Amino acid sequence: MSYFIIIRGSLGVGKTTIANQLAGILKGEYISIDDVLEKSNLDKVDEKEGGIPVKNFIKGNEIVLQKIKQKLSKGKIVIIDGCFYHKKQIEHFIKTLNFSHFVFTLKAPLEVCIDRDKKREKVYGMEAAVAVFNMFTKFDYGILIETKNKSVKETVNEIISHLPNLSNIQSNNVRW
Repeated sequence: MSYFIIIRGSLGVGKTTIANQLAGILKGEYISIDDVLEKSNLDKVDEKEGGIPVKNFIKGNEIVLQKIKQKLSKGKIVIIDGCFYHKKQIEHFIKTLNFSHFVFTLKAPLEVCIDRDKKREKVYGMEAAVAVFNMFTKFDYGILIETKNKSVKETVNEIISHLPNLSNIQSNNVRW
């Protein structure tokens, strides 16, 4: 059964780590919308909008849509991660991709996101973390998962418990 999964959350919440783990476990295709935006020079902040404009995110979606459709048509699972702080971007994917889907919103307090950002290779900084957190927290979408006091393994297992035919995957069957 093919479907796509959107992993959304604030900067530093653990989206990429979780999405990569899921892709490995599910033998799925991983796509980072943030990477697509950066490589396509669409990650420019518009001061009036207070962030990256929704039209840039939609353009980012369009860049990867064909690849996603091809993978889904071949029975693959596709895991897409990004901040998704515009509801229209999520709705665009859902409307355009005529496949089953799941949206997971990863949540953690701002202080946790800032701390996690400081510890990674590419640090965005407190100002970026606050700005993205404020945009992201304007709405919830899909299944909400709190990551503050959970390990990567626990978070991945919680996501898996919501997916079809996968609730029987136990963490001891997965190489961590």
